[in-house]
Amino acid sequence: METDRVSAEITVYNSGLGLVKDRRNVSLSRGDSVLQLMDVASRVIPSSVSVEAVPEKGTVSVLEQNYEYDLLSPAKLLEKYVGKTVRVRYRNPYTDREDEKAAKVLAYNDGQPVLQVDNEVTFGIPGNYIFPQVPEDLIARPTLSWLLRTDSAGARQLETLYLTEGMTWRADYVLVLQADEKTAGVSAWVTLENRSGANFRNARLKLVAGDVHRIREDAARGGRPVLAKTMAMQEAAPQFRESSLFEYHLYTLQRPTDVKNNQSKQVGLLSALDVPVSKEYVFRGRDYYFRGRVSGYIEKDRKIPVYLIFCNDKASRLGMPLPKGVVRVYKRDLDESLQFVGENNIDHTPVDEKIRMTVGNAFDVVGDRKQTSWNAIASNVTESEYEISLRNHKKEDITIRVEEAIPGDWKILESSHPYKKEDSGTAIFSVKVPRDREVVVRFRVRSRF
Repeated sequence: METDRVSAEITVYNSGLGLVKDRRNVSLSRGDSVLQLMDVASRVIPSSVSVEAVPEKGTVSVLEQNYEYDLLSPAKLLEKYVGKTVRVRYRNPYTDREDEKAAKVLAYNDGQPVLQVDNEVTFGIPGNYIFPQVPEDLIARPTLSWLLRTDSAGARQLETLYLTEGMTWRADYVLVLQADEKTAGVSAWVTLENRSGANFRNARLKLVAGDVHRIREDAARGGRPVLAKTMAMQEAAPQFRESSLFEYHLYTLQRPTDVKNNQSKQVGLLSALDVPVSKEYVFRGRDYYFRGRVSGYIEKDRKIPVYLIFCNDKASRLGMPLPKGVVRVYKRDLDESLQFVGENNIDHTPVDEKIRMTVGNAFDVVGDRKQTSWNAIASNVTESEYEISLRNHKKEDITIRVEEAIPGDWKILESSHPYKKEDSGTAIFSVKVPRDREVVVRFRVRSRF
């Protein structure tokens, strides 16, 4: 049956899943007729397929739906011709001419046909196999077919909807720090991977960001490394319109695009300049440091991680729900050349939430931690003292956030620096460390378990 595609819409999820809506004009005869679509995704999920007439819903009934995937191949041809006769064309080594012989295919196992030629059984004949015709039950590519019934003949528009594996997308971010490291340019790119086995021309593209539940685990996707867009950025009109969808977020490309099979496509999602950023050094402890006596240093010459923090809000020139992805951070050197300084993943981030990501360890900032005393006051009460040495070899003063994860019901009895109790298990010291100086934080804590 002849079909004419009217439109295609694909919605891609960042879990390796695509939703395809395909509208076509068809001409149906009265009664029962068969419709076949051979240009569907080869990784279609057959149980997800539906077809209906639009907008005249109910004028076409679907009696049967089939997914044919017994594909034409040399191996399949030999399998189908077991017990039948084919011809083998080969080059005669004595005459150096091509000859043909009739051969009956006795079996085809393990990639090797067993043949009967001139009343003898043989295998491994070098040459080409000539088949009289293609078996009816072999097809060139995966095909969806329906047995349809309609009460009247005429033109109809049918919409086919199905889910397919092999389509996914991700967000890749580029953050370019300015010289003072207080502002940055932020751009985001959508990278779409199509491994579904189908081409979609002039399609409407939508992307869903969120943790969509599926019955089975998705296979871990592969992917080519994204091409870093590290040139000078400028703010541009967004190409995607963002909206809510159930508990997720939907991004709709504001123009049609071609999505080809085995293609990696990149489209700009957002671009913003002068986004306020801050840098934070964090020296973090573990709760088991407080659970027993320690002899000597707990940590020595430990590199201190550095974090970048920025807010996803309108005041920061952002304010769009940001899908999860990788943020790559760059900064210009003395020659005004961009250099890569670190990267990390971010999760789906709503509007007005902060993004706090570590990009590496500071080269010139180190710390030590040691337990200076530990006493059991009672069977479930301990008192212990700690000394934290922070050394700053940078050319500027910095502030280090010391996070102490203290277990049990605790109270700091003495402290050389002020602290705040962030929650029931965390004490925070904000320690200013001048350049080329060492600052020592001492505190004594009582814990009840």
